[in-house]
Amino acid sequence: MSVITSDPLDRNRFPVDEWALVEQEFAPDDQGVSETVFAVGNGYLGMRGNLDEGRGGQSYGTYINGFHETWPIRHAEEAFGFARVGQTIVNVPDAKVIRLYVDDEPFVLAEADILGYTRKIDFREGYLVREIVWRTPSGKRVLITSRRLASLTDRHLAVIEYEVTMLEGDASVLLSSQILNRQDLGDEYHAGMRAAASFDPRKAESFADRVLQPVVKKVTGTRYVLGYRTTNSGMTVAVGAEHTLETDAEWQQSSQIDDDLAKHVYRIKAKTGTTIRLVKTITYHTSRGVPPRELADRCDRTLDRARETPVEEIFEAQRAWLSDYWERTDVTLPGHPILQQAIRWNLFQLAQATARTDGQGIAAKGVSGSGYGGHYFWDTEVYVLPFLTYTAPNVARNALRFRHGMLDAARERATELNQRGALFPWRTINGLESSAYYAAGTAQYHIDADISHALTQYVAATGDDDFLARGAIDILVETARLWADLGFWRSNGDQKFHIDGVTGPDEYTTVVDDNLYTNVMARANLWSAVRACEELMATDTVAYERMVTRLGLQEHEIRGWRAAADAMEIPFDPHRGIHPQDAQFLDKELWDLDSTPESKRPLLLHYHPLVIYRFQVLKQADVVLALFLQGDEFTPAEKRRDFEYYDALTTGDSTLSAVVQSIIAAEVGHHRLAQSYFLSALFVDLADLHHNTSDGVHVASTGGIWSALVYGFGGMRDHGGRITFNPRLPSTWDDLTFRMTVRGSRMRVDLTQHDITFTIEEGTNVTVHVHHERVEVEAGAPVTVALANQGPRLETPPPTTSDLRGMLRADGSVVTASIPTVSVDRSEIDLDVTT
Repeated sequence: MSVITSDPLDRNRFPVDEWALVEQEFAPDDQGVSETVFAVGNGYLGMRGNLDEGRGGQSYGTYINGFHETWPIRHAEEAFGFARVGQTIVNVPDAKVIRLYVDDEPFVLAEADILGYTRKIDFREGYLVREIVWRTPSGKRVLITSRRLASLTDRHLAVIEYEVTMLEGDASVLLSSQILNRQDLGDEYHAGMRAAASFDPRKAESFADRVLQPVVKKVTGTRYVLGYRTTNSGMTVAVGAEHTLETDAEWQQSSQIDDDLAKHVYRIKAKTGTTIRLVKTITYHTSRGVPPRELADRCDRTLDRARETPVEEIFEAQRAWLSDYWERTDVTLPGHPILQQAIRWNLFQLAQATARTDGQGIAAKGVSGSGYGGHYFWDTEVYVLPFLTYTAPNVARNALRFRHGMLDAARERATELNQRGALFPWRTINGLESSAYYAAGTAQYHIDADISHALTQYVAATGDDDFLARGAIDILVETARLWADLGFWRSNGDQKFHIDGVTGPDEYTTVVDDNLYTNVMARANLWSAVRACEELMATDTVAYERMVTRLGLQEHEIRGWRAAADAMEIPFDPHRGIHPQDAQFLDKELWDLDSTPESKRPLLLHYHPLVIYRFQVLKQADVVLALFLQGDEFTPAEKRRDFEYYDALTTGDSTLSAVVQSIIAAEVGHHRLAQSYFLSALFVDLADLHHNTSDGVHVASTGGIWSALVYGFGGMRDHGGRITFNPRLPSTWDDLTFRMTVRGSRMRVDLTQHDITFTIEEGTNVTVHVHHERVEVEAGAPVTVALANQGPRLETPPPTTSDLRGMLRADGSVVTASIPTVSVDRSEIDLDVTT
């Protein structure tokens, strides 16, 4: 995995600001990334950071969480049980557009004579602001400022404030405010927006036919509402916009509306020094079945409320929400402004992706782009839910309720795959499996254990046992049933419980036997189900009997889960002293990553999956992830050996790699490498390190930043509900502060090189352990614990693939390393292997 060791941003263009991302130079060739990193959203509604004037962008997008179109998945070769229905997030009608003309000259930023430019997304204010000084072709100077927000207090509301001031010279100014259905309107507005065609499975599918069928169009004064129904999924959406113009100048207005375009035009006779202020309030409502006309009525009600609220109050409400958010979530790193800025950008993205999901899932790209089709993956439970559990428990609960709502579809999917219990989809929007490539998708049965892990972690951290009793325990029971049915006892007398034919998180190794991550997590899932059932039976017999009746649970099932968990096969190679990723993994030869050029990265874009599957090479190290999530099941020596072996094999082609590599590197003592991995994760989007930030923010990676700081450098672990701290503060950091909400109490943790201090900021007592010493933290009485050290500090870097070459297996065979290459000679293609 490639790592970075210094600031990757151009600080002439992006100056350091600990509470904002500021851009002082417009870069026309970098609009895809800019549109993502300057996007605004609230978890339900997301608007990419497109130019207000609606011209010259790479991907003009506005997205609603869960609003999607379906399409039939056509397999070249059919087989029973393949996923049948694809799902892709829809780019809803774009209401951001406000076009500007001065003396009939259009303002096109990429072509204009710009005298001053600043764009900023403010983490405390919660909006995108832009200020430009434009010299028109005739020499007049114009000040253009705008503010844009997606409300964190009203999930259906967005506001754009657009101001034009003639600094020098009178002029005729025209503002054309629009709602534009870019999804289906195939005209010149799309020019320049299509990316060059290239293979990349991380991108969303495109539609060939019309997606949004027009149903409603109405205009009342300066208010416009358009309503649509998707062609296949039958989902409905309505978008509304209302306008208020403030100026001392003379002006006229006109309107236009059709199926795919609503336009309100102001013509103003502007004088020097005159300011023209246009406030555009925008609303979106969506549904799986409510008619568009009813959604249009909802739009009217939202706009009515917005009209009664001064715009400054809307912006103030945004500030107030974020003030509370930062009190719960802020992680401070004094003396490191570059890192502090990037940390807060990542934490701000988590707010924009999750704040108002309100019963929906959390997509891999949030609502910032169309990457991965807008799907929900296991990433949410493993990388985002820990952050939410300890900073926004109610949002975590809603995310888990969303998974609970998928349970019936998961039961049906398990039945289709001839299994008992429930099998949650690896990727989905509507609850149905949408992975067309089953080997790297459907076969990732670990999704069940990931969801159960997040549920168990949430209940332990919050004490929300009522959530389990009221129905969430069904998730644990049905997933336990799946594992008990999927695995089997070998008949050769080894008395071990095995799970065959599955894929772990690492998509470069598929359909294997006894995948370590899967088995370790399935074991935890089974144990959690046993404990939850036994505790519910002991504490709430009425709820327990309801659950037994609801699920038809029999007592022998619980005994079977315990037996399977206790006997779960956990692969271990005593010859090398490591845990094999799966039963056959160590029999393969090594992929020589040291000799693989960057031009061939990521491997998935340059090599057929079958080529990759034949080697010891990883997209992400799922053994290392197991060491983190179930760390109390491994010894410190095992963690170090496992980390060092798999680190050498990990390409880092997944954005999920760096955070977990950082956490375990810190724990085992590779402190410099931990910091390098942390930097790689920290700037994965800000510096576009994976070259696909234009498709949207990597939300799981942003959640992983919190984990890398709290679990990694803070050394926090929460196995079995017992919170422990074994800090690993980097030697170049003087102190680190973060906050955790535990069972309703918010606790601040201040870590220095010499001690760790716990302070209750809100609530009552919290019990933690520091180096196995029990610490009771009470309200009004901060507790400081001295630290003898920050753990081991290894100066020798871990091995590379070159170092592993030549190792002997237990049978005496030599491990080799190579790169598959193709030589092309005219029409003939010869395969050879370079060793």
